[in-house]
Amino acid sequence: MVSSDQRRRQLAREKFERQQTRREEARRRTRRLTVIIASTVAVVAVAGAGAYFSLGDDGSKSSADAASKADPSASPSPSESESKAPEPAMKIDKKAKYSLALKTSQGDIDISMDAAKTPHTTNSFKALADKGYFDDTKCHRLTTDSIFVLQCGDPKGDGTGGPGYTIPDENLTALGKADAKGSVTYPAGTVAMANTGQPGTGGSQFFLVYKDTELPPSYTPFGTMDDAGLKAVKKVAAAGVAGGAADGAPKKTVTVEKATVDKA
Repeated sequence: MVSSDQRRRQLAREKFERQQTRREEARRRTRRLTVIIASTVAVVAVAGAGAYFSLGDDGSKSSADAASKADPSASPSPSESESKAPEPAMKIDKKAKYSLALKTSQGDIDISMDAAKTPHTTNSFKALADKGYFDDTKCHRLTTDSIFVLQCGDPKGDGTGGPGYTIPDENLTALGKADAKGSVTYPAGTVAMANTGQPGTGGSQFFLVYKDTELPPSYTPFGTMDDAGLKAVKKVAAAGVAGGAADGAPKKTVTVEKATVDKA
């Protein structure tokens, strides 16, 4: 017999996955539409003397934007699902441990990373942090019902940003074998990569788990928060989501003021 609480968690997980799929489909439609518009502009420019095709502020809203407004809790996923550039060259010591230090407006969060288990992820964070990629960015998404995460790492601050490349999934078996529902437990304190729901689509977005959360084992777990960092995230979660929803921008604005990655 499945309890009501188990059923509620299952429905939340299923919603989480559907949101990711819808967001990715919306982005693909937007890219196709952009290509069609670009082709139309080229044809009109050649055929029509002085004629042009223009989209104003209202008309330029993409289908992804529309989907986001209709479903503000859309996936923890980067927009760069198709790699446009190679990932950074491997420069870290793959046998070493590293620390990702996030100085935020709600407190410092120190995250330990093991390069031996997640070399591509650790190397990417090191490369991005070294060039100030995460500095002055907002953690744009908080979930407080069945899935308990704070999502960060998007320079756009709306869940659609990414570094222009993707990195492979890593360490997916670290949390054990999936249960009958296809889920594993991401323990409180875990830091994992967001993606589009498809393999190998991680970019720069990541999520901080502040309470044990059941999810499919498809999100690279690459770090663990220190006690002070976990406490800071829990305080943000306790304040809730803006507007009183269970999924959306946190009521307490969380800005990553500075991110650094160094050998531990």
